[in-house]
Amino acid sequence: MDILHAINGHESLKNLNDQQRAQLCGEIREFLISSVAQTGGHLAGNLGAVEISVAIETVYNTMEDRLVFDVGHQSYVHKLLTGRQADFAHLRQYGGIAGFPKPSESDADAFVAGHASSSVSIALGMARARTLQHQSYDVVALIGDGACTGGMAYEGMNDAAVSGEPLVIILNDNEMAIGRNVGGMSRHLSRIRSSKRYLDAKRIYRKIMKSFPGGQTLYQLSSQVKNSLKRLLLKTTMFEDMGFTYLGPADGHDLPAIIDLLRRAKELREPVLVHVVTQKGRGYPFAEEDPAKFHGIGKFNPWTGKKLAPKVPTFSDSFGEVMVELAEKNEKVCAITAAMPGGTGLLSFMDRFPRRFFDVGIAEEHAVSMAGGLAKQGMVPVLALYSTFLQRGYDQIIQDIGLLHLHVVLAIDRAGLVGDDGPTHHGVFDVGFLRQVPGMRILAPVSHLEQQEMLRWAVESYNGPVAVRYPRGSQGAYTASDWHGLDGELVKRHRTGRDVTIITYGTMLSNVLEAAELLSQWGIEATVLRLLTVDELPVLELREKLSDHPQVLVVEEVAANAGIRESLAWELGKLCPEAKFDGINLGRDFVPHGAQKLLYQHCGLDAASIAAYTREVLSK
Repeated sequence: MDILHAINGHESLKNLNDQQRAQLCGEIREFLISSVAQTGGHLAGNLGAVEISVAIETVYNTMEDRLVFDVGHQSYVHKLLTGRQADFAHLRQYGGIAGFPKPSESDADAFVAGHASSSVSIALGMARARTLQHQSYDVVALIGDGACTGGMAYEGMNDAAVSGEPLVIILNDNEMAIGRNVGGMSRHLSRIRSSKRYLDAKRIYRKIMKSFPGGQTLYQLSSQVKNSLKRLLLKTTMFEDMGFTYLGPADGHDLPAIIDLLRRAKELREPVLVHVVTQKGRGYPFAEEDPAKFHGIGKFNPWTGKKLAPKVPTFSDSFGEVMVELAEKNEKVCAITAAMPGGTGLLSFMDRFPRRFFDVGIAEEHAVSMAGGLAKQGMVPVLALYSTFLQRGYDQIIQDIGLLHLHVVLAIDRAGLVGDDGPTHHGVFDVGFLRQVPGMRILAPVSHLEQQEMLRWAVESYNGPVAVRYPRGSQGAYTASDWHGLDGELVKRHRTGRDVTIITYGTMLSNVLEAAELLSQWGIEATVLRLLTVDELPVLELREKLSDHPQVLVVEEVAANAGIRESLAWELGKLCPEAKFDGINLGRDFVPHGAQKLLYQHCGLDAASIAAYTREVLSK
């Protein structure tokens, strides 16, 4: 690590020669593999972005210039090159550096990133702010081909291309096989079109043609001829048609060439799109062979590529099992996901029923609306999304599902705190915004068995919009199911006590029951009630099961004002005017990254904190 340890930003990078930069890239890959093996994190994408990142930090000073990442899980190299090497021992750990760009962590991080397809829009906003304020920094957006499956990327490009703002968009294409799809002619034309002589000639020609009468018409005619020829020879003209100066495709691992290309793009002082082709997992055979596995991985043995933690069945696995079962029984059942077939547990479904499986890419709005179209025409779509990404389809849930009361099943994975990925990925808002949709049923299973029974009911016995929300990871100690449909009990009493009633839902039950045990040791006996649904609150059933004491405490793994406490206090309070309501949730701030157990302590939702708060409330 002779060179890497001496790197601390743009000034130290720009003085390296090509040989030293090549050595630096090797040291970065060695560091990433060793470090992520100990902490877990996003590996394959970062290994593929080493040369691009070194090139960007060499050409631009990201402490002053603005580098906007899309999604941001490929920002590790950027962090290494901007003074945070020592912090990688605590990557994604509570109190340590984040796995995504974080402006509060360093001035080199221009913007937060965690959701896809927004980088171009953000970068254009920064470029326009620069112009309006008569400042002189450069603006770069780094976006992957995966993020370009989201429509917002093209909304931003459509505006940026005609803005006239000096702005460079780097398209990191790590899936397309350029050699096979486009061929030698493409590479030849790319070299010609990316040369400084070509670009200067193009600029001069445009200026001359527009300077005399009729020149504008002649220029447009010649451009049409040129574009027609390009369409025959090169299948990458969409960006130029939008108005960008297009450079590429280029080998994203040819560092000297990429540095030269970025310098030329910077000099143009106009909207430029630089297209580079990279390989996920580059330099680490295990990640090259299985980039999906190493996209986001826990601790692993760097010599074998094997995960260190044993495989434990998760709610995602349980969901995948029941989906195969449901599809075997009913040919109308289909599954939709947004670039997450593995993460949502749908790989087996995809293999068994490929015609009824739809991976729409990173396009949640489209996924929700398409589910509405499927349902309207008689299919039974099950849309599997992480809670944090479901937020992107909120308008479509209302307009394209709710208004017609369509039979769409939302399988909401990663509900609640997700741990190391932090605030951009915690699923803590869905209860609040889904409860606003008229007719939406929201089910909260506590176990794998209950999750599967709720999904069977949602697909086979209900005829409207229904959401089943479940957390990342596996079930707790309670493995039974208490779901018997809407005609069965919607409130399960797990413990009876005289001094206080604690109401919760989902897997937060484990922490609440543990808290009740602690309270019992202090002489306080709690009634613990669990709601199976959180849409239309079963207040009559709740009233019958309350403890004798009027104090009610609602415990929820959601953001403040995004849960049921206020509604419950209003509706149940009308039936029990003597009742006093209080509660614990995740608070008003965004929850940081870290191990889930530590985050519960941070937010006061671990068993000890729940017990202590309950005792404090009762003492008032």
